[in-house]
Amino acid sequence: MASSSYEQLQQDLHPPLTRHEASVESDRCYFCHDAPCVTACPTGIDIPLFIRQISTDNPTGSARTIFNENILGGMCARVCPTETLCEQACVRNTAEDNPVRIGELQRYATDHQMETGEQPFKRASITGCRVAVVGAGPAGLACAHRLALLGHEVDIFDANGKPGGLNEYGIAAYKSVDEFAQQEVAYILSIGGITLRQDEALGEDFILDDLKRDYQAVFLGMGLGAVNDLGIEGEELAGVVDAIEFIAELRQSQDYSQLDPGERTIVIGGGMTAIDAAVQSRMLGCEEVTLAYRRGVERMNASQFEQDLAKVNGVVIRNWLQPLRVVGENGQVTGVEFARMSEEGGQYGPTGETLILPCDRVLKAIGQQFVNSVATGDGASAVELEAGRIRVDAERRTSDSQVWAGGDCIAGGEDLTVAAVQDGKLAAESIHSTLTKG
Repeated sequence: MASSSYEQLQQDLHPPLTRHEASVESDRCYFCHDAPCVTACPTGIDIPLFIRQISTDNPTGSARTIFNENILGGMCARVCPTETLCEQACVRNTAEDNPVRIGELQRYATDHQMETGEQPFKRASITGCRVAVVGAGPAGLACAHRLALLGHEVDIFDANGKPGGLNEYGIAAYKSVDEFAQQEVAYILSIGGITLRQDEALGEDFILDDLKRDYQAVFLGMGLGAVNDLGIEGEELAGVVDAIEFIAELRQSQDYSQLDPGERTIVIGGGMTAIDAAVQSRMLGCEEVTLAYRRGVERMNASQFEQDLAKVNGVVIRNWLQPLRVVGENGQVTGVEFARMSEEGGQYGPTGETLILPCDRVLKAIGQQFVNSVATGDGASAVELEAGRIRVDAERRTSDSQVWAGGDCIAGGEDLTVAAVQDGKLAAESIHSTLTKG
């Protein structure tokens, strides 16, 4: 495999804007009064304001505007599907024009501020309250930072050896180069008042009752924890791998040449994780990568931009294929049998035709499921669940008055970094209100 292919994995998907490029792009903004891009942003960043600040050569002020609503604005600028959020809502997004490149402008401002190493905020007076945060992913980090900013002391418990959650372990390498996830964590922790406790898992090293005893409030942001199985014959064969496990191994690798790319890979799924796994398989040197999805292209969770990115990198996307069984010889996967599917008159089902696609690797990317680490000794959940995840109200309170939750682990949680950040921020404000009133 040529080294240039490996280099693709560490090349920015969108190279950062120069000062001149940022100035020119910011001048394209109409600075709308009732800006639809703000409504489309889950964290409610004042987008016209931060872009105007860039246009007046004030990236420090711009970064403060962003961080005030989204302390993980740097990562969100890199990984959020802006093409389906703020940029899709941009009034310049017409057949004759292109939307303002909001995500790249956001990265320009946040990168500038992070490079200074200075926090744009100062902590409030110490309250004497202690809060436990479970999970050092986007939701937990956002919650911890806001709580520390408001004067509370926070301990973050994380099961992994590195903080960051899916920002560290679950996104494509080319979306977050130069160890950016760890740089961002260090920047967030620099506010002070936050202690990170790694390799400590809820349900294994401690239980929820321990936290409730030792802290005035608890925030649960531990994500989901398990990948959905295909539930078909042959899934146990060698070569059938969880896509997130594959991405995590690649992200933590110090030598890509030691990773086996395989010759033919089939990725099963239609979301961002499926695209990330497929594209990185190609970049590692897999000669033939097929992404198989059971419904039509319009139902894929991956945005059109992500789908186009896969195609540009040589990934073949095949729709209307439902996996029936994994085929193998001598314990090793050799292919996947699919049923052709169709949808007519609102009725979705098999056409009766099947086919086998040969491969030597299968990457499963059909979503994750919640692992209930807050279960009590008798197996019951310590907080109420809804649709298999933690039920919360608008302030991210659980059924337990001392516990809040956010991110992928809550019912209705979106698989978006920016949505998890908003959960953490809202929970922190609610926790602060409760503790200061109490």
